[in-house]
Amino acid sequence: MSVKQQQLDDAALLASGGELPLYASSKKVYPQSVEGRFRRIKWAILLVTLGVYYFLPFVRWDRGPDAPGQAVLVDLANRRFYFFFIEIWPQEFYYLTGLLILAAFSLFLMNSLAGRIWCGYLCPQTVWTDLFLTVERWIEGDRRERMMKDGQPLSLERFTEKLLKHSTWLMIAWWTGGAWVLYFADAPTLVYNLATFQGEPVAYVWIAILTFTTYFLAGHMREQVCTYMCPWPRIQAALTDEWALNVTYRYDRGEPRGSVKKSEALRVSGGKSGDCVDCHQCVNVCPTGVDIRDGLQIDCIQCGLCIDACDNIMTRIGRPTGLIGYDTENNVRLREAGLPALPTRLVRPRTVLYAVLIGVVGLLMLYTLSTRKTIEVAALHDRNPQYVTLSDGSIRNGYTLRLVNRQDVERTFLISVEGLGDARIESTALALDAQGRLRASVGRDQTLELRILVSVPASFNRDAKSRPVAIRALEPATGAAAVVTDHFFLP
Repeated sequence: MSVKQQQLDDAALLASGGELPLYASSKKVYPQSVEGRFRRIKWAILLVTLGVYYFLPFVRWDRGPDAPGQAVLVDLANRRFYFFFIEIWPQEFYYLTGLLILAAFSLFLMNSLAGRIWCGYLCPQTVWTDLFLTVERWIEGDRRERMMKDGQPLSLERFTEKLLKHSTWLMIAWWTGGAWVLYFADAPTLVYNLATFQGEPVAYVWIAILTFTTYFLAGHMREQVCTYMCPWPRIQAALTDEWALNVTYRYDRGEPRGSVKKSEALRVSGGKSGDCVDCHQCVNVCPTGVDIRDGLQIDCIQCGLCIDACDNIMTRIGRPTGLIGYDTENNVRLREAGLPALPTRLVRPRTVLYAVLIGVVGLLMLYTLSTRKTIEVAALHDRNPQYVTLSDGSIRNGYTLRLVNRQDVERTFLISVEGLGDARIESTALALDAQGRLRASVGRDQTLELRILVSVPASFNRDAKSRPVAIRALEPATGAAAVVTDHFFLP
C-alpha cells in the first residue's frame, strides 16, 4: 500500500469517528522479478559478496612452519588476527578502531553521493533477502503465482513447495552460520570436526544462532528489518543534502497519470497527459512495497529496481526512459518550477571532506602498519618499595619487563640500561654476556615477562630523588632494537 493510499484510509477512518490503531500489522510484500541495468548490478554484487563470504576461509596463506595457514583468521586462542600478510596483536586494537572509522566515513560518503546506496546494494540484509527471494521465485513462481497460491487452501503440492522452500532457506542460513564460524578456526579442520560431531560446543551454538537469525531476518522479516529495526535510515536522513542522488519519480514529466489509451486520447485532443501510465510496476518490483511516486520514504532502500521496471514499460509503449531515475532534490524542485535541471555535483565540500578524511585515516593506518616494529619492550617499576639500599651502600630498583617478539622465528635479545652511568643489571632467570647485558630468548610470535634488578654504586650522585633510565632490548643478529624509558628512584 502506498503512503498516499494509507493517508486516505486513515483520513476516512477518522472521519467516520474511528481511532487510528497504535500498531499496524505488517502486510506481506510480494516483490516481482525484473530485468534491467540495476538488477544486473545487484546480481553481480550478490555473487561477489556471497562468494567472498562463503569461500574466503578456505583461502590459504603460507606464514612458515607451525604458523596458521589460513589467509583470514581470528585466532582467539592465541589472541591474533591474521589478514593475508598482516598480523594484528591485542595491543594493536587501534587498527580495528581505524577500520570502524573508515567504514563510518565510507557510509557518509556513499550517502552524500547517492543516498542509501549501501542499503540497496551492499547491506547483508539486502543481499541475503535477495538470495532468499530468488529461491522463493524459483520454487513458488513470480509475484502473481505466489499471491494466488497464498490465497488457496493448502494442498499436497503447495505443502511440498513450502517444505522445499523453507528447507532451502534453512540450508542457506545454516551455511551462513557455518561460514562465519570458519573465520575463527582452521576452516578445513573445523569442517571435518563439525561433520563428524567432534567440534567444540560453542561452534555449534553460534552456528545455530546465526542460522536462526539469517532464516528469520532474510526469509520472514525482510523489509521490516529495514523499516523498523535498522537505525541507518534515520541517521542518513540527517546526513544527506539537496545535491545527493536519490531514486526519484520525475513529477514534471509523469503527471497527470493515466492509462495508455487515455493518455493518447488526451494528447490527440491537445490535453495534458503525463508519461506515467499508472501500471504499478514500480510498486510491484519494490522489495519493501514502496510507491516511489509518493516521494522519498524511510522504507525505500534505493535499490533502483523501480527504475528498471519503469524503463521496461516506457520502452514497450514507445516513450523515453528515465521517468524514474537517480536525481537530486534540487533538480526535482527546478523541474517542477519549469526550470532546466542543473548538472550533478558529485564533487562538493561535503564529499571532498569525507574523501579527505578517508584518505587521511587510510594513509595513517598504512603508515603505522609499514613502520611498526617487530620487537616491543615495556617496563613496570616496583611500587613498594621503590628502591632498596644494599649493605654496601648501593641503590637497587626492581622492574617487571615484558618483551614482545612479533616474528615467526625465535629471537635473542640483549638487555641493557642507559642513563645511569655505571649501573649494573641482573636477573635470576637470565645470564649476562661479557659486556654485562642480559641475554633473553623469546619464542616465535610470543611474549616474555621477567623481573630485572638495576643497581647503582654508593657513590652515585643523589642530588635528585629520581633519574630517568632507558632499558634497551637489542637483537644483535639484525640490529633491531626497542627502548622503554622509566625512572630510577633514589633516597
